[in-house]
Amino acid sequence: MHLISFKELSGQQLIEIIDKGIDVKHDPEKYGTALNGRSLAMIFQKSSTRTRVSFEVAMTQLGGHALYIDWRTTNFAIASVYDETQYLSRNVDCIMARLKKNADLQVMAEASRVPVINGCDEKYHPSQAIADLMTMKEKKGMLEKVKLVYIGIHNNVCNSLIEGCTKTGAKITTVTPVFNEPSRDEKLLENARKTGLYETTLDVKQAVKDADFVYTDTWVDMEFFLDPKYAVEKEKRVKLMMPYQINKELLKESDAYIMHDMPIHRGYEISQDMIENPKSVIYEQSENRLYSAKAILLKLLEKY
Repeated sequence: MHLISFKELSGQQLIEIIDKGIDVKHDPEKYGTALNGRSLAMIFQKSSTRTRVSFEVAMTQLGGHALYIDWRTTNFAIASVYDETQYLSRNVDCIMARLKKNADLQVMAEASRVPVINGCDEKYHPSQAIADLMTMKEKKGMLEKVKLVYIGIHNNVCNSLIEGCTKTGAKITTVTPVFNEPSRDEKLLENARKTGLYETTLDVKQAVKDADFVYTDTWVDMEFFLDPKYAVEKEKRVKLMMPYQINKELLKESDAYIMHDMPIHRGYEISQDMIENPKSVIYEQSENRLYSAKAILLKLLEKY
């Protein structure tokens, strides 16, 4: 079993992973030797803080070992993804990969003898969404009928939140003036619409009025934020998106929890005071990446 997106998971299976993450968080000693002798290969074609830290620490705290692999320093950069994965999967028990292209991740999954986890590509970010749903369930005690409003660019995180919410009974409204075309997955959106739990609007003030959670993400992909070649597009996006910033004015009539998957660009998608607001669960949400990583590893390595 792989975790590339949530397409192959039922709502019940997804809830089981979320609940396992909560259990691991509150009783870590119970799982301290669960993955003794197991190894995780972590391949990074893009930069990372939370994904690398969470999976590496998760393996250590579960009794296993994590091997960090920089794509640029291996033969993945010059050879066939299929061939290199065939070799790698004969040495480890699981592979977690953060790649630029979902197509390469699909090749990796096809070639691998062991489970492959999507550590973020241009279409999906499932491990992030599991941590987000876990955070929501901790705060509200349930996911069914909980309302999440996602404000920003329609991207990989947005896709996984739509899929995750609609499969677990939560309602999601997206306010996304810009659609990141590499992230487009019409089948995912079509399936989400059929549930009656997904809608999209540009009326951001109306959307947040009855929200339980308001979620935002960077307006510019992390690998492009400081790239001078992207400066014109960055300026264009910032001008377009500023009316959709998470700030005190937008949430003045809302009691919603505030979420952000990080990294944060303060003063852009969210104002500084909202990050430290009493209703902000951003850092708790990011901490939950560790427990979601543990739950994913336990599930894919059949340890519960």
